[in-house]
Amino acid sequence: MDDVDRVLRDAVTAAGLTGAVAIAATSRGVIHSAAIGERATGEAMRLDSVARIASMTKAITSVLALRLVERGMLTLDDPICDVLPELAAPMVFERFGIDGRPILTPATVPITLRHLLTHTAGYGYDTWNQPLGHLQASLGLPRIPSSSDELRRVPLLFEPGTHWNYGINTDIVGRACEVVTGKGLDVLVREEITGPLGMNDTMFIPGPEQEARRITVRQRQADGSMERLVLGVAETMPFMAGGGGLHSTGADYIRFLQAVLRREVLGTAMFAELVRPQSADVVPMISAKPEMSHDVVLYPEMALKWSLGFLVNMKATREGRSAESLAWAGFFNTYYWIDLERDVCGLFVAQVLPFADPGAYLAFLSYEKAVSVLL
Repeated sequence: MDDVDRVLRDAVTAAGLTGAVAIAATSRGVIHSAAIGERATGEAMRLDSVARIASMTKAITSVLALRLVERGMLTLDDPICDVLPELAAPMVFERFGIDGRPILTPATVPITLRHLLTHTAGYGYDTWNQPLGHLQASLGLPRIPSSSDELRRVPLLFEPGTHWNYGINTDIVGRACEVVTGKGLDVLVREEITGPLGMNDTMFIPGPEQEARRITVRQRQADGSMERLVLGVAETMPFMAGGGGLHSTGADYIRFLQAVLRREVLGTAMFAELVRPQSADVVPMISAKPEMSHDVVLYPEMALKWSLGFLVNMKATREGRSAESLAWAGFFNTYYWIDLERDVCGLFVAQVLPFADPGAYLAFLSYEKAVSVLL
């Protein structure tokens, strides 16, 4: 593994990152791990350093929801308003009128859990959609709704099922899980996923012991330098968000990836549904907030789809990832992949903004390729 170490360290250095964690594993065990640089000034990075994993939360919430489908508590294709009445009459944004007010029309297709899990319900994030930002402001809505009243008033960007668009969908899934079980999302995640897998550092609100191991978030400046950011939990997510609220460690999250690799997270039929590519084509996410995210253009040479929980590459990648493998990322430049065919998974954890930082993403891909060469 010396070559993997060298490639990783060179990539992290070239990216100008102050620190990173990388771990790769098969279904049988960890095959490589490294903690490079500092988690905070004067404090060495460790495999159990705590990071905001943001949208890496989505895969965990998706698995949780599908477990409830297996038990008959949720359904994939019935209207989700059966569980969440506030979604009974969604409106679709058409355009802004000449007076600057949004023109909305009633949706003709009911939203389903499948739509939400595949990001085809019509919701979005204003980070990658400038009109959505204007729309939210005109309707007095926050970026992510945290109440039933706010959710009821969030317009769709298109008719459910017609397009793929990355958005608040999995936050809504988390709320549906709470409603049908009568339990908080934090309790459900602990009981169903993190507790059984021994992911003791994965939680929505870190305790003092986890806070003491938190990685400092940094903002890359125009000259490439890094500036420390001071963020509280409320500044990343205002509630226990199924789409992006978890904190975790590399050592914890690799356990979840391995459980997926071993096909242990769901029954056989539902697991096949979890990983099957289902959405319309995944399209580039063009940044509307450059200080928060670069453009997200992944593998422009091939079609990409979304399963019920993951991004799916439809052809093999240059890094050695098999066709129809699984992957995704988190807003603070955390990344992972799961290659079911080759029986390997891995992750790369940095804590830097903007998202899709070219250096961090290249370091992740370099690490994946170095691991792939050895298998």
